[in-house]
Amino acid sequence: MKHGKKYRKSSESLNVDRVHGVQEGLDLVKAMSFAKFDETLDLSVKLNIKKNHSIRDTFVLPHRFAVEKRVLVFAKDDKAKEAEEAGASVVGAEDLVEKIKGGWLDFDVCVATPDMMRDVGTLGPILGRRGLMPNPKTRTVTMDIKGTVGELKQGRVEFRADKGGVVHLPVGKVSMESSKVRENIETFISELSKKRPADVKGGFIKSISLSSTMGPGLELRNQEG
Repeated sequence: MKHGKKYRKSSESLNVDRVHGVQEGLDLVKAMSFAKFDETLDLSVKLNIKKNHSIRDTFVLPHRFAVEKRVLVFAKDDKAKEAEEAGASVVGAEDLVEKIKGGWLDFDVCVATPDMMRDVGTLGPILGRRGLMPNPKTRTVTMDIKGTVGELKQGRVEFRADKGGVVHLPVGKVSMESSKVRENIETFISELSKKRPADVKGGFIKSISLSSTMGPGLELRNQEG
């Protein structure tokens, strides 16, 4: 893959065979950042898993860095009131389903009570391809509306292993205090380690790399356990 001059210059002093401690690696990635915008810091974790293993969950990073999400809730009666009191951006039922069918998509994440899923399910072709469909696995189909909306507004994120067994997760911004980004990284690795399947032999986490949006990546020392 051919890279631009700025990328090549930023990576001139990078030893691609060296494994770095979290703080050292974070400092290097920040120093190699060259974009005019505030780049996102992305973590990639290669797991030792089989094809039948499903690694997927949600959790709240200690330090939020993204814009607060616009949370839409499908609910009725008391649960609709609970959603409004929790700070949901939009709350509705069948009327909201029809609005979305009409092309309205001004939200970032959907939550639904189980009784609403029969109606929400008709939105599969619209919400599914955008990754917005409520799902019990990501705790967006729930009766705990207050807790779920609160976590989403605080920056709850979803992570999942792709077909290659790699989990990707944004963990901060270049402009963010290093101590906060480091805590996000270490908290996530600790959380991910808990998802180790019982039948995995050897280490669960094979490698960890960190990069900025436009810059080169480097390997971090395995913090598993």
